[in-house]
Amino acid sequence: MAGISAGSICWFEEGITDSIPGPLTPLKCLGFLKGSNCPHYDGEANRRPSFHRLLSSNQIGPGLACDDGVALHYIGEELHRIVSSRPNARAYRLAKESGSVKEEELLPDYLG
Repeated sequence: MAGISAGSICWFEEGITDSIPGPLTPLKCLGFLKGSNCPHYDGEANRRPSFHRLLSSNQIGPGLACDDGVALHYIGEELHRIVSSRPNARAYRLAKESGSVKEEELLPDYLG
């Protein structure tokens, strides 16, 4: 199973979508993978602040975000590898801790 944008978020419990008119919103998804997912983290100016806002206000749970060109490779329910077609693209693990959002940068394997 693979996908870009909506094809990425759909496998998680929740995702951040622009498919509903207005600001980016959380969306309940299929739930095959734990947590939330946000694509286009560096490709759209409002993605990062929206994920932080939604997580901070408990509208979405902790999860993973990916810059454009980054893919999350799961085996079963476990994140096995992060890969990228862009040398400086990253993935991020986000969680709410002590009332603020913690963002951990995850380095992918560059496939170029």
